Amino acid sequence: MASKKNDAQSHTQCVGPDYQSEKQKPTATVSTEVPYDNVHILPQTPQLISLLTMIRDKNTQRADFIFYSNRIIRLLVEEGLNHLPVVEHSVSTPVGRTYAGVMFQGKICGVSIMRAGEAMEQGLRDCCRSVRIGKILIQRDEETSKPKLFYDKLPEDIAERWVLLLDPMFATGGSATMAVDVLKSRGVPEDRILFLNLIASPEGIHNFAKRFPRLRVVTAFIDEGLDEKNYIVPGLGDFGDRFYTL
Repeated sequence: MASKKNDAQSHTQCVGPDYQSEKQKPTATVSTEVPYDNVHILPQTPQLISLLTMIRDKNTQRADFIFYSNRIIRLLVEEGLNHLPVVEHSVSTPVGRTYAGVMFQGKICGVSIMRAGEAMEQGLRDCCRSVRIGKILIQRDEETSKPKLFYDKLPEDIAERWVLLLDPMFATGGSATMAVDVLKSRGVPEDRILFLNLIASPEGIHNFAKRFPRLRVVTAFIDEGLDEKNYIVPGLGDFGDRFYTL
């Protein structure tokens, strides 16, 4: 969990294995910290920082961008699943012993915010076999500059499921906020929604966490902020374009 501070703060720190001294470790920019219990930032490990470095690089080719993005997405999905409730479940092993374990409680589904969110669907399928996936299309209205719902297709029993909402980039939070409102209108309790994303802005996180205090956010990195065009900086550009077309 990110440590608690009054203000968001981007900073650098030494990154490397614990057995190395601070002098042996390189310095890298790590995620901004935010003071919200419902926001979970992935541990800023050397692996994660190196993966993020690759997808941020403007010179990274599309095939490599896809490969390294998929690795981060897998980390996000794995961490998201850790936030789902479990119940006790004992099994018998092949040597005749009993193992006291756990199993997930309830059903899940994924919902991607089109189109960039669709890039995260395979990572969810890799972790959850035969998982159902819904889609929501939200685009900015050219006249009002506000998000507008164009399309949604969700499982009929979504109100009975835990929902992993998927969108890699989280800037102002307008699309994600509308997507959550759509899910809630279909009967999904706020505390049964987990929002997974790769890179977020402090502004979007602040607004989102306050509006939906019972919803959990799992992100790989909170960046410095937004520029005058509401692009995340330093960011990585348009995720959908780099993943699908460039």
